[in-house]
Amino acid sequence: QVQLVESGGGLVQPGGSLRLSCAASGSSFSIYTMNWYRQAPGKQRELVAKITSGGSTSYPDSVKGRFTISRDNAKNTVYLQMDSLKPEDTGVYYCNAWAAPNGYWGQGTQVTVSS
Repeated sequence: QVQLVESGGGLVQPGGSLRLSCAASGSSFSIYTMNWYRQAPGKQRELVAKITSGGSTSYPDSVKGRFTISRDNAKNTVYLQMDSLKPEDTGVYYCNAWAAPNGYWGQGTQVTVSS
C-alpha cells in the first residue's frame, strides 16, 4: 500500500511558476513509476509528466519544455516544477504511483492560472 499526499497548488498569474510536491508513505517508493495527471473542469484526466524508477522522464507536447518532474527517493517525494504557466494549465493535479498491477492516487491539489 502507498499513500500519496499532494501539496503546492494555488493561484498563479499566466507566465508564473509553481512547484507541486507529492509525499509518499508506505513501502518501496523507489520501485514505482510516478506520474502527475491533471483534470480540467469537464475534461478527462490527462497525463502531464512521468518518471520511471530508473529516472527516465516523459511529457506530452502540451507541457514539454515548461514542466519538469523529478523524484527524491530518500525523501519518498516526487515533484512537478511548472514554469511559464498558461490558463489552460488550470485543473486539479493528481499524483499517481504505478507498479503493475497496483496503482495509487493522491487526493489532488488545485492549480488555477488566471490574471
